[in-house]
Amino acid sequence: MTTRKNALVTGANKGIGLETARRLAAIGFKVWLGARDSKRGTAAAEALRGEGFDAEWLELDVTSDESVAAASKTVAARTPSLDVLVNNAGIAPGYVAALGPDGRYERPPSREDVVDMKATYDVNVFGPVRVTQAFLPLLLASSGARVVMLSSYLGSIARAAGESQSPIVMGYGSSKTALNAVTVAFARELAPSGIMVNAAAPGYTATDLNGHKGHRTVQQATEIIVRLATLDAGGPTGGYFDENGPLPW
Repeated sequence: MTTRKNALVTGANKGIGLETARRLAAIGFKVWLGARDSKRGTAAAEALRGEGFDAEWLELDVTSDESVAAASKTVAARTPSLDVLVNNAGIAPGYVAALGPDGRYERPPSREDVVDMKATYDVNVFGPVRVTQAFLPLLLASSGARVVMLSSYLGSIARAAGESQSPIVMGYGSSKTALNAVTVAFARELAPSGIMVNAAAPGYTATDLNGHKGHRTVQQATEIIVRLATLDAGGPTGGYFDENGPLPW
């Protein structure tokens, strides 16, 4: 058993998740890289260890109750507490196919695929709920854990209603709106225990999720994630932020 600070990042084998893991490892955390694919997860952990970091792949499918439960048991067998949980895993099926020549999303709500929407909610909404619930005993065992939910600007109803140029991505966007509500719910419950739960909007980042059409780098995207993951006592909880500050719900 170890007393070193531990962080778990879901969907950590690539993109924003991997960069978040790298940034947390660089400031002294042992990082658990949650990922479904053993080959990719192992390769990502080996790459971070090659950079001198303490990183380990953790088999974790956020859509599976059994997988999440097994992952929590694996971590609990190795460490008495979890100090940071970053619920990063997310999908947007059909997004890239719906991009027009100018890179804008062209599928209206009337043509959204309900099957895709259900899959999106299972990963983007129910996944963070499953993982947070399963790892809660370890989070409560920390002296002051931090939970970061990976949201999006598209999750803001105020922005969607007020900006005519904001794309309407009903499935993905509404899943992040729901995740924002999940964030507030957990924050209210866990505030008395000292656990801070916040949502981060990384911006339109070039990743596989959007076919690398995003204009931001993963390094830029992780600024707010790491900031929320390492908040000092007395910091905000139940909020929704980008690197410039609070965002409108």
